[in-house]
Amino acid sequence: MRVFDDVPAFCAAVGEHLGDSAWVEIDQGRINLFADATGDHQWIHVDAERAAAGPFGSTIAHGFLTLSLVPVLMNEVFEVRNVALFMNYGSNKVRFLRPVPVGSRVQASVTLSGIEQAELGVRATLHIEVRLGDGGKPACVAEMITLIVPA
Repeated sequence: MRVFDDVPAFCAAVGEHLGDSAWVEIDQGRINLFADATGDHQWIHVDAERAAAGPFGSTIAHGFLTLSLVPVLMNEVFEVRNVALFMNYGSNKVRFLRPVPVGSRVQASVTLSGIEQAELGVRATLHIEVRLGDGGKPACVAEMITLIVPA
């Protein structure tokens, strides 16, 4: 875990790789809960028997399930202290490069790629790669934008 004492210290790290999260297993229970939460019950996600005969050989996580794990994974990578508010501002260039089969492990790799002044503080752009445990290309690549308001 990389710890920054305040927002200026965090801003000084632009261009740096901040670290990698721990691995998280994507089990069928998590996929089913996401399907229930979003109403997306497409067979490729929730029907193990049909998915076994499909193009990936098993069920796969929803792309947006993979993306939704980014905030919790990012929290394992770094902390900015003396902050009043740290919130999601949006995302850019989200791409789902390959499926995440059930039983896979994922981790987030985080790089601070930019800082922009905002009315309340700063907007940080973070380059995120969600990787699979097999070492191949990432499952998801995104630029996440976070609003950080100093205390």
